[in-house]
Order: sequence, then structure tokens, then C-alpha cells
Amino acid sequence: MADNPSGFDPDRILAHKFPETTSTYTERDVALYALGIGACGREAVDADELKYVYNENGQEYIEVLPTFAALFIHKTMGTGLNLPGLSYDPKLLLHGQQYIELYKPLPSRGYLDNKISLAGLHDKGKAAILEIETKSYDKMSGQLLCMNRTTLFLRGAGGFSSSSHPYSYTNYPKNQGSAGKIPKTQPFMVYEDCTRPSQALVYRLSGDYNPLHSDPIVAKIAGFSKPILHGLCTLGFAVRAVIKCVCKGDSSKVKCISGKFLLHVYPGETLVTEMWLEGSRVLYQTKVKERNRAVLSGYVDLHHVASSL
Repeated sequence: MADNPSGFDPDRILAHKFPETTSTYTERDVALYALGIGACGREAVDADELKYVYNENGQEYIEVLPTFAALFIHKTMGTGLNLPGLSYDPKLLLHGQQYIELYKPLPSRGYLDNKISLAGLHDKGKAAILEIETKSYDKMSGQLLCMNRTTLFLRGAGGFSSSSHPYSYTNYPKNQGSAGKIPKTQPFMVYEDCTRPSQALVYRLSGDYNPLHSDPIVAKIAGFSKPILHGLCTLGFAVRAVIKCVCKGDSSKVKCISGKFLLHVYPGETLVTEMWLEGSRVLYQTKVKERNRAVLSGYVDLHHVASSL
């Protein structure tokens, strides 16, 4: 392969300014999201989860699940990926990993400013790996609420730099956000949850309208027998399992979340999340029971772990 075949200029990439976006949401959006990731799916008045969809016991606001923060990337994914010297086919984009840091509990209604930057870019020959960081600030107070780092695998977009010295850039610590190695030992806890056949149709109402998750024709063209579940929906199911089993229903204990998407899930399949506790870190792996295949792995870091565990 010829050196720098596309005229790629790393200085232009690093100097690129992504457009800022805003996110506005209400309690209705928060509740709809919770239902979209299976809250109260097994029991309508679940003692741990009713607070995510209803003002239980006179509470002034409903609580916000920590993975709700992942919704703030939607506008960025739709408008902010035009990097100078890097071309790709959006149909060949794969969501590889998601990393979330939470600095404050999310309010049940919000108006946020999202500031986007390049966190990483790697030339892998036939593909490129693009990492986008989104920091979300409360518009009124200016306080930083959360950060998302989204890793995208762009098939067919590699080969933009020298084959002898492929381009690789990262602006964060190497071990931050890595999926973590799943132990060979028996899991500390296991939680089984069923997705509904309509799960993707509900989840898409939170802002991800990719027809791959709703249109049977689009799904078949992409190589699937039917529409698949959103990866971030599967992540929501897994983190809910950690909150219920390890945090005893207290979502405020969640400090950061890392998830690596391994395989698709079909709506209606059963998700089995296995958990291992290592200090204040919960390593997890989610499998589809019907196919006995791992679909997601990662970790959840907690502020503290209950002594009763």
C-alpha cells in the first residue's frame, strides 16, 4: 500500500472542531427510557424499579437510570462524524464500545450542552476505529454531569495513512474504558431477564431510529433474520442487573460504566448477566440464553460496595 494514499493530514484531524449539540428531556423521556431497557418488565410494581417510572411514595422526582446518559450521543452520531481526510460508509459503521462516567446524579428533566471532541483514531488497514468523547453540561449551572466515550468501527475506512506507520491517536489513559478480562471462576451473581418481542420498538422511541432495529427488510439486507435490539439497550439491561443485584437497587452507587458489544440480540431473547466482584468494580458478561452466546462484556465501577455483600 502506498504511503499516505489519501493525503491524510493528522494535524487537520486534531484541529477539527465538532459542532456542539444540546439535549432536552423531561420525566416522560426518563420513564420511557426505563421501560425501553426493561425496568418493571418482570413485575409492574417492582420494589427496586418503580421509582424509575413513577413518583413512588410521594417522591418529588422519578429517578434516572445511569445509562440514560448514553442518549446524549445521538445527535453527535447523526451530525458530528465528518472528519477531514476520513471517508466511510455509514451503513458499514459498527458500535464497538461505550464508556460512561457519571459525575452527578442526572436530573429527571434537563437542558444540556454537549461538547464533543476526538478521543481516538486508529488506522487498522481495512477499517478505522474512531473514538468520540461527549461531555454533557447542565445549561443553567454549567456543571459537568457526565461523559460518554463512544468507540465506532468503520469498516472500509482504513488505509488512510502510511502502511508502515499506521496512524494511531488516543487522548486518555490506556487502561480507561477497556472491557476487562472476564474471570474463569464461577460468577458472584447471575441475573436472568427476558427482553420483549417489542423491546426494540419501545427503545427506539428514546431517539435511535436506525431502521435496522425496526424494519425487517433493512435487517435482512444487513444479514439478520429480523430486526435486532440496540446495543445500548442491551447495555441498559446489563447495568440494571448490576444495580439490582450488587447495588441493592441504589443506582447512585454507579460511578462509571464500560461495555463492549460482542454480538447482536434479537428482541424476545433471554439475557443472562453474570457478575464478578473485584473490590469496587463489578465485571460482567451478558449472554443470550437461547443461543448460549456472549453478547456484551465490561465493568461497572461503584462508589462503594455494601458490606453485606
